[in-house]
Amino acid sequence: MNVYLRAATIATLTATLLTGCDKIEALFKKNEPLSTVAVPAKQDGTVQMLLPDFTQLVDREGPAVVNIQASRTEAAAPAQNELPFPIPEDDPFYDFFRRFIPNPNAQPEPQQPSESVSFGSGFIISEDGFVLTNAHVVSGSGQIKVMLTDRREMKARLVGLDKRTDVAVLKIDASGLPVVKPGNPADLKVGEWVAAIGAPFGFENSVTAGIVSAKGRSLPDENYVPFIQTDVAINPGNSGGPLFNLKGEVVGINSQIYSRSGGFMGISFAIPIDIAMNVAEQIKSKGKVSRGQLGVHIQEVTQELAQSFGLKSPAGALVVRVEPKGPAAGSGLEVGDIILRLNDKPVATSKDLPIMIGAFQPGAKVRLGVWRKGQEKDITVTLGELSGDPTPQPQQEQPQTSPQSYQFGRLGLTVAELTPAQRNELGIKGGLMVQKAQGVAARSGLMHGDVIVGLNQTEITTVASFEKALASANGSIALLIRRMDNTLFVPLQIQ
Repeated sequence: MNVYLRAATIATLTATLLTGCDKIEALFKKNEPLSTVAVPAKQDGTVQMLLPDFTQLVDREGPAVVNIQASRTEAAAPAQNELPFPIPEDDPFYDFFRRFIPNPNAQPEPQQPSESVSFGSGFIISEDGFVLTNAHVVSGSGQIKVMLTDRREMKARLVGLDKRTDVAVLKIDASGLPVVKPGNPADLKVGEWVAAIGAPFGFENSVTAGIVSAKGRSLPDENYVPFIQTDVAINPGNSGGPLFNLKGEVVGINSQIYSRSGGFMGISFAIPIDIAMNVAEQIKSKGKVSRGQLGVHIQEVTQELAQSFGLKSPAGALVVRVEPKGPAAGSGLEVGDIILRLNDKPVATSKDLPIMIGAFQPGAKVRLGVWRKGQEKDITVTLGELSGDPTPQPQQEQPQTSPQSYQFGRLGLTVAELTPAQRNELGIKGGLMVQKAQGVAARSGLMHGDVIVGLNQTEITTVASFEKALASANGSIALLIRRMDNTLFVPLQIQ
């Protein structure tokens, strides 16, 4: 009986494999992409165990991928003429230890600067030698060398870089070079096969493969890139290399990994190629990247905040601060407005807005659909130009005063009106300093030292204005607070 079962099983597997081979052969004849090869389980439970073949992709596109070596010169640390630990001069061991450091009366020998080398990857985007890579691979480098797959080594010139997107453009003196074909990241689907070519840990022209894990990922301190998340093995040295789809098109630049060890842990991120190419074109044409600026500070709209502002569901970007001389201020945008649309395109989360605004050039006019006090309205804004990286300002201590305290037991808050000196230092007309937060306030995250400057969409300058706004809040409260240099809404739920 077992013999017949085995024979039947072998016959079934053979038929399945033959069917799969026929499909592969048909795809090659039609010159179709291999993305249709991987077939999941059918409804009857049968599975065709077919996987994509990347050999043709590597043969065709591999020559356009390069290795990058960037050298940096670092100043040497000056020689120390002091003992690393204090020893009295009358100690018997003083002279013994003194022999191991330079003579304090002797002239220190000149220290030679040291040279560090970092390795990365890149890819050729034009036949005359323009190369795309990551900004962090070549930033601060004195000499950059590009190595091609045919073993040629060429000095490269840094045309320009953009730290906000981590994109850099290099130029090598060559012609007739192989180039990559840019794809459309918008067509990528989660679960789709992708492959990376690069030089992890210096192992040149290494190929790794995986699938798209997610799209539109936002990372801390990365406000202008909707990253493509993959499970492709990316390690140090892969930075700047291309991410290919099964058609052999570049859909991203491998840029970052999530790791606790410094190596690959199953999560890597790539910059969408359309964003990178836009940056590259601006760098090539005018030497810098220009982006539109709205002039607002925003935060995410949570379910609790949506209820406080009368929204049916959490969406959009909540304005928590408007720059006094920025484009938004001149157009009438206010603190507490929730930006729901940009030129009729929905703003799903606050992380979407900087990316959408940054895609416009300074001077462009955009139409914002905002939610204000229970109603929608349109506001037209002429965008300004985004300046360079902001420099953090040192924190200053609040002057110590003892103003009169006011308690709001239902909220668990003890507050005091700001003194003139505090108002002048914070640059605001007024507000309430939180002296103690208990109960509802503490559970909501309010802290000692927070300054309440708004309730829902009403400005708060005094205790009287706070009491008036509180009476009309109907139990749904969102406090706008200043916390050091940050401004944010904190929802309070009162039962």
